Amino acid sequence: MLAILSVKIAIFVRKIPINVKIADIELGDKPLFLAPMEDVTDPSFRFMCKRYGADVVYTEFISSDGLIRDAAKSLAKLKIYDYERPVGIQLYGHEIEPMVEAARVAEAAGPDLIDINFGCPVRKIATRGAGSGMMRDVPKMVEMTRRIVEAVSLPVTVKTRLGWDEDSKNIVEIAERLQNVGIAALTIHGRTRAQLYRGEADWTLIGEVKRNPRMHIPIIGNGDIASAQGAAQAFERYGVDGVMIGRATYGRPWIFREIRHYLDTGELLPQPTVRERVELAKLHLAKSLEFKGEKVGVLEMRRHLSCYFKGLPDFKPTRLKLVTANDPAEIVDTLEYVAQRWGNFDTTEIVPAPLSHEV
Repeated sequence: MLAILSVKIAIFVRKIPINVKIADIELGDKPLFLAPMEDVTDPSFRFMCKRYGADVVYTEFISSDGLIRDAAKSLAKLKIYDYERPVGIQLYGHEIEPMVEAARVAEAAGPDLIDINFGCPVRKIATRGAGSGMMRDVPKMVEMTRRIVEAVSLPVTVKTRLGWDEDSKNIVEIAERLQNVGIAALTIHGRTRAQLYRGEADWTLIGEVKRNPRMHIPIIGNGDIASAQGAAQAFERYGVDGVMIGRATYGRPWIFREIRHYLDTGELLPQPTVRERVELAKLHLAKSLEFKGEKVGVLEMRRHLSCYFKGLPDFKPTRLKLVTANDPAEIVDTLEYVAQRWGNFDTTEIVPAPLSHEV
């Protein structure tokens, strides 16, 4: 009888809403995070994800060397807007002093938090010792984190992986050591650096970090969350405080709305209609033009436009128009044609596939 009662209590306790906080930033129960992604999470895409319910968004990751050299591309990524708060600026680098200086520069841009990238597996970054490459030198990783925490007044968070490879899955130890030097939250991607994005993400160790009685900061899980059910299972099975979604948001910023609705009601929302996707694409285009200007705004929208309409039959000629037009008015006309031509097509089962990483 006692055993049965304890199980019921445990299940009940898990269902009690918890107000997750990163330092003094209140995020509510089961917050959803947009992962920082190079060439994807620019201001226009962050706007779309925020509109559809992302609780926390991040800039594209920014090179510490670029920031301290005043490189134009890196400085441009510091631009943030009040509507997207809370927003984090993510930095990467392989040397401590430049990272500390870059953190100070980033703090001056006015984000809500500074995030350190110890997770990027891209060869040109990791082999230099930055990103997930830092997992091969844990003392340096910890010291870099300590110095950044001391250098800024904002909360500092970290995003990392399970370890360098199958033989060095040391995230449980790393998590404690990073917490001990003052980070305010930790995001863990459920793969090693050696895996890149191959195979399935393993959330087992993420759950182990969360269950560690010595851990008291929020633990955010990341990796292969591509549906509302998948997000709900991550919260339920592994007890994480938040879920970070990356590749599945590409061409599908509404996934945050899907997940939140499912967490709140247990019901699945239908996928947006073609006409809804057209209006979404037009808004995204308008924001890209607003933030980047006509030339760059059009060029950088090309990677997004066709993704909104994947799965439509006989769409290839129209897709080519969308990704080759230079005139915003022509793009809008093509989008209106999409609404007219495919407006009655059933999209309830058309879910854009997660972005494929070529690394």
